[in-house]
Amino acid sequence: MDARVRGQGGVVLTLTFEVSDRLYEAAQEWADRRLEDIDEAMETKVEQALLEIEHLVSQSHDVAFEVDGREIRYEPTEELAALLRRQAEESGIDESTALKMHVDLYANAFLDDVTDEQKPPGTPSE
Repeated sequence: MDARVRGQGGVVLTLTFEVSDRLYEAAQEWADRRLEDIDEAMETKVEQALLEIEHLVSQSHDVAFEVDGREIRYEPTEELAALLRRQAEESGIDESTALKMHVDLYANAFLDDVTDEQKPPGTPSE
């Protein structure tokens, strides 16, 4: 975890964590289905997860993060940072681990459950 000073005197938290195998495998599946490379797919899956988390907590519709292989760096909104801080204190983990757990929950979100090849004949596509 890294803290920097925000322009208005607040502290900006930069959280860093390694993606789980579960998230990596979901990104690989995303890449395979869309013929993307794993780096693009990892960015997509992390963005999806962070957007969902931030929207639920802070109503934010924008996230900026960095992906370096399997390492993620993210500056949460003040609302999310406060939630992660509370959760970390309550559970005895750090904020980065709390965020990693939330991101991991969304690992398989947005993946198609059934591909067209797996559908019974005559089933309409969505």
